[in-house]
Amino acid sequence: MTNHSEPVGATGEAKITLRTAGELAEALPYLLGFRPDDSVVLVALHKGRFGGRVRLGIPERPRDWGPVAQQMARCLIGECERRDGKPDSIVVFLCQDAAAPGIDHAQRVMERLRPLAQLLRTACGSLDVPVTEALCLSGGRYWSYCCPRPQCCPPEGNAIATEGTSVMAATAAYAGIQVRASVQEVRARLAPLETALAADQTRALDAAAMDLVPRIFAGVSRDVVEAETLDLARRVLGRLADAPRTDDDLDADLKDDELVAHDEAATLILGLQDRVTRDRAAEWMEGAEADGALRLWRALARRCVGPYGEHAAAPLTLAGWVAWSLGDTVEADQALEMALTADPRYTFAQLLNDARADGLDPELVRRCLRGKRAERATEAAAGEVERAEQGDETAASRGTSVTAGSGVVAAVAPGGTVDPGVSRAARGLEAALRRRGERRQRAGTRPGRAGARAPRRPSGHRRAGRQRTRGDG
Repeated sequence: MTNHSEPVGATGEAKITLRTAGELAEALPYLLGFRPDDSVVLVALHKGRFGGRVRLGIPERPRDWGPVAQQMARCLIGECERRDGKPDSIVVFLCQDAAAPGIDHAQRVMERLRPLAQLLRTACGSLDVPVTEALCLSGGRYWSYCCPRPQCCPPEGNAIATEGTSVMAATAAYAGIQVRASVQEVRARLAPLETALAADQTRALDAAAMDLVPRIFAGVSRDVVEAETLDLARRVLGRLADAPRTDDDLDADLKDDELVAHDEAATLILGLQDRVTRDRAAEWMEGAEADGALRLWRALARRCVGPYGEHAAAPLTLAGWVAWSLGDTVEADQALEMALTADPRYTFAQLLNDARADGLDPELVRRCLRGKRAERATEAAAGEVERAEQGDETAASRGTSVTAGSGVVAAVAPGGTVDPGVSRAARGLEAALRRRGERRQRAGTRPGRAGARAPRRPSGHRRAGRQRTRGDG
């Protein structure tokens, strides 16, 4: 279940008033950021403005509709009460296309879903929040379950305005709001490859693991592996930045895949299993770095094929984080959900997902990562000065010239040396969520977080012998 309290792609200063059921039907994709299919969507209204929303796939079995309606109503209204107070009303959307084209088939879908619409109206009404409109969207048409007047809501429904011709579409284009065709379009950019390249990538991952694991057991410092991983990532980022851009998502992803060799992808995927290395990579979340970083994390998520599916949690979490930082909450939600499906115990994805659902500003995380980068730069500069001074003293005592080496400076926090197994970003998110929870507890009893559920683990076995001590979270 997707449940967040801000409309995706809010228009800021661009405002529009929706007066009719048709305008509501046209506005739904712009509220969500994609065109929902096979979905129940509830949207709260506060003093005439859109508030929280909750979306869930339509259950196949009608006997499940009653419990689902009650759960969705409780989730949305409880979350709204926790944030902005009880909503004034709710708008219900049931979106499902017929198996065959044609108005008759779409009308049968509408009639089949009518009991679900009534259950949703009853569930919201039992919580003292009325449903002011309930619409069925199917086959490019819409029907109102609330309007009994055939002159405005005929039995054959009304056509939804052609894409790009409505006032809503013009306003969204002016505001720069992007609407995807569907959630599947977003997820396809992050899903593992299913082409012949998957076998080559699996062999490259096997080879990289056979190279990396013996080095770790031989005592190679994690700092060395981190430096190698980030250096390679920077080189690949530069390559992506220099490549010509294309507006078509599929073509863009194919070109990015061509620019990342199998062995490079394998090295980066394994290197990012270390959470401190991942946090360093998460610093590429704004400015010129962010776009290339998001493209790289998508490409790496697509390369987590075969038995390495669980390794996708790291690049998927990074993709979700950068997308959220850039304001793309649709891709952020889908990437984080996919990360938690790959590894439900991945702490950083859990915390980011909680922060998204809790309405935290991504600037809190950005500030934490910026601080870590500045702290590291300051320590590196101080280390260079200290080494230079030590070199001068040694040279003076021995009467020889000494050049200061580069070396690796350990990160030091106010309390002492930082444990390299502790994620700075995770600590910052945990602290922010804890502070918000404490404030809400002081204000009153806090209901459970709306929309929480345990993601399903994909089928398949875990790769034997995988070390999880540094990759978890």
